[in-house]
Amino acid sequence: MSLLFDSFWRAVAYGLRPRVIVLSFLPLLLMAGLALGLGYFYWDGVLSSVRIWLESSALVGSISGWLQGMGLGNLKVVLAPLIVIFAITPLIVVLSLLVVALMMTPALTSLVAQRRFPALERKRGASLLASLWWSFVSTLLALLALVMSVPLWLIPPLILVLPPLIWGWLTYRVMAFDALAEHASTEERHALFRRHRLSLLGIGIFCGYLGAAPSLIWASGVLFVAAFVVLVPLAIWLYTLVFALASLWFAHFCLAALQVLRAERAAAAAAPTPPDADLPDSLSLLMNHAPNPIDAPNPERQ
Repeated sequence: MSLLFDSFWRAVAYGLRPRVIVLSFLPLLLMAGLALGLGYFYWDGVLSSVRIWLESSALVGSISGWLQGMGLGNLKVVLAPLIVIFAITPLIVVLSLLVVALMMTPALTSLVAQRRFPALERKRGASLLASLWWSFVSTLLALLALVMSVPLWLIPPLILVLPPLIWGWLTYRVMAFDALAEHASTEERHALFRRHRLSLLGIGIFCGYLGAAPSLIWASGVLFVAAFVVLVPLAIWLYTLVFALASLWFAHFCLAALQVLRAERAAAAAAPTPPDADLPDSLSLLMNHAPNPIDAPNPERQ
Protein backbone atom coordinates (compact mmCIF):
# COMPACT_ATOMS: atom_id res chain seq x y z
CA MET A 1 0.00 0.00 0.00
CA SER A 2 2.86 2.37 0.71
CA LEU A 3 4.17 1.86 -2.82
CA LEU A 4 0.66 2.50 -4.18
CA PHE A 5 0.17 5.83 -2.41
CA ASP A 6 3.77 6.95 -2.89
CA SER A 7 3.51 6.44 -6.65
CA PHE A 8 0.15 8.26 -6.70
CA TRP A 9 1.31 11.53 -5.16
CA ARG A 10 4.45 11.46 -7.29
CA ALA A 11 2.27 11.01 -10.40
CA VAL A 12 0.13 14.00 -9.40
CA ALA A 13 3.25 16.12 -8.84
CA TYR A 14 4.72 15.10 -12.20
CA GLY A 15 1.36 15.76 -13.89
CA LEU A 16 1.64 19.45 -13.00
CA ARG A 17 4.94 19.86 -14.83
CA PRO A 18 4.80 22.14 -17.89
CA ARG A 19 6.33 19.39 -20.03
CA VAL A 20 3.45 17.04 -19.24
CA ILE A 21 0.85 19.75 -19.91
CA VAL A 22 2.44 20.51 -23.28
CA LEU A 23 2.54 16.81 -24.18
CA SER A 24 -1.16 16.50 -23.38
CA PHE A 25 -2.01 18.89 -26.21
CA LEU A 26 -0.67 16.50 -28.86
CA PRO A 27 -3.36 13.83 -28.29
CA LEU A 28 -5.89 16.63 -27.83
CA LEU A 29 -5.23 18.05 -31.28
CA LEU A 30 -5.49 14.63 -32.89
CA MET A 31 -8.60 13.50 -31.00
CA ALA A 32 -10.42 16.85 -31.22
CA GLY A 33 -9.77 17.06 -34.95
CA LEU A 34 -11.02 13.51 -35.43
CA ALA A 35 -14.12 14.05 -33.29
CA LEU A 36 -15.07 17.37 -34.87
CA GLY A 37 -14.43 16.03 -38.38
CA LEU A 38 -16.59 12.95 -37.87
CA GLY A 39 -19.23 15.06 -36.16
CA TYR A 40 -19.30 17.50 -39.06
CA PHE A 41 -19.83 14.79 -41.68
CA TYR A 42 -21.91 12.20 -39.79
CA TRP A 43 -23.63 13.88 -36.79
CA ASP A 44 -26.81 14.95 -38.59
CA GLY A 45 -27.23 11.61 -40.38
CA VAL A 46 -26.76 9.54 -37.24
CA LEU A 47 -29.04 11.84 -35.25
CA SER A 48 -31.80 11.55 -37.88
CA SER A 49 -31.54 7.76 -37.84
CA VAL A 50 -31.83 7.63 -34.07
CA ARG A 51 -34.84 9.96 -34.09
CA ILE A 52 -36.59 7.81 -36.71
CA TRP A 53 -35.93 4.75 -34.57
CA LEU A 54 -37.29 6.50 -31.47
CA GLU A 55 -40.46 7.61 -33.26
CA SER A 56 -41.12 4.09 -34.52
CA SER A 57 -40.66 2.56 -31.08
CA ALA A 58 -43.88 1.97 -29.16
CA LEU A 59 -42.07 1.95 -25.82
CA VAL A 60 -40.41 5.29 -26.48
CA GLY A 61 -43.75 6.70 -27.65
CA SER A 62 -45.49 5.73 -24.42
CA ILE A 63 -42.62 7.18 -22.37
CA SER A 64 -42.77 10.39 -24.42
CA GLY A 65 -46.50 10.69 -23.81
CA TRP A 66 -45.96 10.20 -20.09
CA LEU A 67 -43.27 12.90 -20.10
CA GLN A 68 -45.56 15.33 -21.89
CA GLY A 69 -48.26 14.65 -19.32
CA MET A 70 -45.76 15.52 -16.61
CA GLY A 71 -44.82 18.74 -18.38
CA LEU A 72 -41.41 17.38 -19.42
CA GLY A 73 -42.00 17.11 -23.12
CA ASN A 74 -38.79 19.03 -23.89
CA LEU A 75 -36.75 16.05 -22.75
CA LYS A 76 -37.76 14.24 -25.93
CA VAL A 77 -35.78 16.74 -27.95
CA VAL A 78 -32.50 15.85 -26.23
CA LEU A 79 -33.16 12.11 -26.01
CA ALA A 80 -31.73 11.25 -29.43
CA PRO A 81 -28.52 13.30 -28.96
CA LEU A 82 -28.03 11.75 -25.51
CA ILE A 83 -28.33 8.25 -26.96
CA VAL A 84 -25.73 9.07 -29.62
CA ILE A 85 -23.43 10.64 -27.04
CA PHE A 86 -23.63 7.67 -24.67
CA ALA A 87 -23.08 5.27 -27.59
CA ILE A 88 -19.89 6.91 -28.84
CA THR A 89 -18.43 7.88 -25.44
CA PRO A 90 -16.82 4.43 -24.89
CA LEU A 91 -15.15 4.70 -28.29
CA ILE A 92 -13.85 8.18 -27.47
CA VAL A 93 -12.49 6.91 -24.16
CA VAL A 94 -10.77 3.90 -25.73
CA LEU A 95 -9.27 5.99 -28.53
CA SER A 96 -8.05 8.58 -26.04
CA LEU A 97 -6.40 5.86 -24.00
CA LEU A 98 -4.66 4.36 -27.03
CA VAL A 99 -3.52 7.75 -28.33
CA VAL A 100 -2.08 8.66 -24.92
CA ALA A 101 -0.39 5.26 -24.69
CA LEU A 102 1.17 5.75 -28.12
CA MET A 103 2.09 9.45 -27.97
CA MET A 104 2.68 10.16 -24.26
CA THR A 105 3.45 7.01 -22.28
CA PRO A 106 6.97 6.42 -23.69
CA ALA A 107 7.93 10.06 -23.04
CA LEU A 108 6.41 10.07 -19.54
CA THR A 109 8.04 6.76 -18.61
CA SER A 110 11.38 8.08 -19.85
CA LEU A 111 10.87 11.23 -17.75
CA VAL A 112 10.22 9.19 -14.60
CA ALA A 113 13.17 6.89 -15.32
CA GLN A 114 15.61 9.75 -15.88
CA ARG A 115 14.64 11.62 -12.72
CA ARG A 116 14.03 8.76 -10.26
CA PHE A 117 15.70 5.65 -11.66
CA PRO A 118 18.72 6.71 -13.72
CA ALA A 119 20.68 3.59 -12.72
CA LEU A 120 17.89 1.14 -13.53
CA GLU A 121 19.05 -1.19 -16.30
CA ARG A 122 17.00 -1.25 -19.49
CA LYS A 123 16.49 -4.87 -20.50
CA ARG A 124 13.96 -4.06 -23.28
CA GLY A 125 11.70 -7.05 -22.71
CA ALA A 126 9.10 -5.90 -25.26
CA SER A 127 9.48 -4.24 -28.64
CA LEU A 128 7.24 -1.59 -30.15
CA LEU A 129 5.45 -4.22 -32.24
CA ALA A 130 4.85 -6.34 -29.14
CA SER A 131 3.42 -3.32 -27.34
CA LEU A 132 1.13 -2.49 -30.25
CA TRP A 133 -0.06 -6.08 -30.49
CA TRP A 134 -0.71 -6.22 -26.74
CA SER A 135 -2.72 -2.97 -26.92
CA PHE A 136 -4.65 -4.18 -29.97
CA VAL A 137 -5.69 -7.48 -28.39
CA SER A 138 -6.55 -5.82 -25.08
CA THR A 139 -8.66 -3.21 -26.87
CA LEU A 140 -10.58 -5.87 -28.79
CA LEU A 141 -11.33 -7.72 -25.57
CA ALA A 142 -12.45 -4.50 -23.87
CA LEU A 143 -14.72 -3.52 -26.78
CA LEU A 144 -16.19 -7.02 -26.82
CA ALA A 145 -16.89 -6.76 -23.10
CA LEU A 146 -18.51 -3.34 -23.61
CA VAL A 147 -20.79 -4.63 -26.37
CA MET A 148 -21.80 -7.71 -24.40
CA SER A 149 -22.52 -5.64 -21.28
CA VAL A 150 -24.77 -3.08 -23.03
CA PRO A 151 -28.03 -4.90 -22.08
CA LEU A 152 -26.96 -4.74 -18.43
CA TRP A 153 -26.64 -0.96 -18.64
CA LEU A 154 -30.46 -0.78 -18.45
CA ILE A 155 -30.13 -1.78 -14.80
CA PRO A 156 -29.44 1.63 -13.16
CA PRO A 157 -26.58 0.66 -10.80
CA LEU A 158 -24.67 -1.35 -13.40
CA ILE A 159 -24.28 1.51 -15.88
CA LEU A 160 -22.23 3.27 -13.19
CA VAL A 161 -20.12 0.17 -12.52
CA LEU A 162 -19.51 -1.85 -15.68
CA PRO A 163 -18.04 0.75 -18.11
CA PRO A 164 -15.50 2.14 -15.58
CA LEU A 165 -14.50 -1.42 -14.67
CA ILE A 166 -13.89 -2.30 -18.31
CA TRP A 167 -12.02 0.95 -18.96
CA GLY A 168 -9.99 0.34 -15.80
CA TRP A 169 -9.06 -3.17 -16.90
CA LEU A 170 -7.98 -1.86 -20.31
CA THR A 171 -6.00 0.97 -18.69
CA TYR A 172 -4.20 -1.52 -16.45
CA ARG A 173 -3.38 -3.85 -19.33
CA VAL A 174 -2.05 -1.16 -21.68
CA MET A 175 -0.35 1.23 -19.26
CA ALA A 176 1.37 -1.38 -17.08
CA PHE A 177 2.75 -3.19 -20.13
CA ASP A 178 4.09 0.02 -21.68
CA ALA A 179 5.60 1.18 -18.37
CA LEU A 180 7.69 -2.00 -18.15
CA ALA A 181 8.37 -2.57 -21.85
CA GLU A 182 11.68 -0.66 -21.91
CA HIS A 183 13.20 -1.59 -18.54
CA ALA A 184 11.93 -5.04 -17.55
CA SER A 185 12.68 -8.36 -19.15
CA THR A 186 9.80 -10.63 -20.13
CA GLU A 187 10.29 -12.79 -17.04
CA GLU A 188 10.45 -9.75 -14.75
CA ARG A 189 7.28 -8.31 -16.28
CA HIS A 190 5.41 -11.56 -15.68
CA ALA A 191 6.71 -11.72 -12.10
CA LEU A 192 5.60 -8.14 -11.39
CA PHE A 193 2.18 -8.74 -12.93
CA ARG A 194 1.71 -11.78 -10.66
CA ARG A 195 2.95 -10.00 -7.53
CA HIS A 196 1.12 -6.68 -7.99
CA ARG A 197 -1.92 -7.68 -10.06
CA LEU A 198 -4.50 -6.35 -7.59
CA SER A 199 -2.67 -3.05 -7.09
CA LEU A 200 -2.26 -2.51 -10.82
CA LEU A 201 -5.90 -3.36 -11.44
CA GLY A 202 -6.89 -0.96 -8.64
CA ILE A 203 -4.95 1.86 -10.30
CA GLY A 204 -6.67 1.11 -13.60
CA ILE A 205 -10.17 1.04 -12.06
CA PHE A 206 -9.55 4.28 -10.15
CA CYS A 207 -8.45 5.98 -13.36
CA GLY A 208 -11.43 4.41 -15.13
CA TYR A 209 -13.79 6.17 -12.74
CA LEU A 210 -11.84 9.40 -13.19
CA GLY A 211 -12.35 8.96 -16.93
CA ALA A 212 -16.11 8.94 -16.40
CA ALA A 213 -16.06 12.54 -15.16
CA PRO A 214 -15.31 14.16 -18.57
CA SER A 215 -18.32 12.29 -19.95
CA LEU A 216 -20.56 14.69 -18.00
CA ILE A 217 -19.00 17.64 -19.83
CA TRP A 218 -19.22 15.76 -23.12
CA ALA A 219 -22.92 15.00 -22.59
CA SER A 220 -23.73 18.53 -21.39
CA GLY A 221 -22.83 19.77 -24.86
CA VAL A 222 -26.24 18.46 -25.93
CA LEU A 223 -28.00 20.78 -23.49
CA PHE A 224 -25.81 23.76 -24.38
CA VAL A 225 -25.62 23.51 -28.14
CA ALA A 226 -23.94 26.88 -28.51
CA ALA A 227 -20.99 25.69 -26.42
CA PHE A 228 -20.83 22.21 -27.97
CA VAL A 229 -17.76 22.99 -30.08
CA VAL A 230 -15.91 24.15 -26.94
CA LEU A 231 -17.12 21.42 -24.56
CA VAL A 232 -16.15 18.53 -26.81
CA PRO A 233 -12.43 19.45 -27.01
CA LEU A 234 -12.48 20.26 -23.29
CA ALA A 235 -13.83 16.81 -22.48
CA ILE A 236 -11.25 15.15 -24.73
CA TRP A 237 -8.46 17.16 -23.08
CA LEU A 238 -9.67 16.01 -19.66
CA TYR A 239 -9.59 12.42 -20.94
CA THR A 240 -6.02 13.04 -22.03
CA LEU A 241 -5.03 14.44 -18.63
CA VAL A 242 -6.66 11.53 -16.80
CA PHE A 243 -4.82 8.97 -18.88
CA ALA A 244 -1.59 10.97 -18.60
CA LEU A 245 -1.99 10.78 -14.82
CA ALA A 246 -2.60 7.04 -15.16
CA SER A 247 0.51 6.67 -17.29
CA LEU A 248 2.63 8.52 -14.71
CA TRP A 249 1.11 6.49 -11.88
CA PHE A 250 1.88 3.21 -13.62
CA ALA A 251 5.40 4.40 -14.49
CA HIS A 252 6.23 5.34 -10.89
CA PHE A 253 4.66 2.18 -9.47
CA CYS A 254 6.07 -0.30 -11.99
CA LEU A 255 9.63 1.07 -12.06
CA ALA A 256 9.77 1.24 -8.26
CA ALA A 257 8.44 -2.33 -8.03
CA LEU A 258 11.00 -3.44 -10.62
CA GLN A 259 13.80 -1.85 -8.61
CA VAL A 260 12.62 -3.66 -5.46
CA LEU A 261 12.39 -6.97 -7.33
CA ARG A 262 15.93 -6.68 -8.65
CA ALA A 263 17.26 -5.65 -5.24
CA GLU A 264 15.63 -8.71 -3.66
CA ARG A 265 17.10 -11.04 -6.27
CA ALA A 266 20.55 -9.46 -5.98
CA ALA A 267 20.45 -9.83 -2.20
CA ALA A 268 19.37 -13.46 -2.49
CA ALA A 269 22.14 -14.21 -4.97
CA ALA A 270 24.81 -12.50 -2.86
CA ALA A 271 23.73 -14.10 0.43
CA PRO A 272 26.35 -16.58 1.79
CA THR A 273 25.37 -20.22 1.88
CA PRO A 274 24.50 -21.37 5.42
CA PRO A 275 27.17 -23.69 6.88
CA ASP A 276 24.61 -26.33 7.77
CA ALA A 277 23.63 -26.62 4.14
CA ASP A 278 27.00 -28.18 3.26
CA LEU A 279 27.07 -30.49 6.29
CA PRO A 280 25.39 -33.54 4.73
CA ASP A 281 27.70 -33.42 1.69
CA SER A 282 30.76 -33.07 3.94
CA LEU A 283 29.70 -36.01 6.12
CA SER A 284 29.04 -38.18 3.12
CA LEU A 285 32.43 -37.28 1.65
CA LEU A 286 34.10 -38.05 4.97
CA MET A 287 32.34 -41.39 5.28
CA ASN A 288 33.36 -42.38 1.75
CA HIS A 289 37.04 -41.76 2.45
CA ALA A 290 37.10 -43.09 6.02
CA PRO A 291 38.69 -46.58 6.40
CA ASN A 292 36.30 -49.45 7.08
CA PRO A 293 37.06 -51.09 10.48
CA ILE A 294 36.37 -54.49 9.05
CA ASP A 295 38.76 -54.07 6.13
CA ALA A 296 41.48 -52.40 8.20
CA PRO A 297 44.59 -54.57 8.83
CA ASN A 298 44.64 -56.30 12.27
CA PRO A 299 48.10 -56.75 13.78
CA GLU A 300 46.95 -59.69 15.94
CA ARG A 301 45.83 -61.61 12.85
CA GLN A 302 49.21 -61.11 11.29
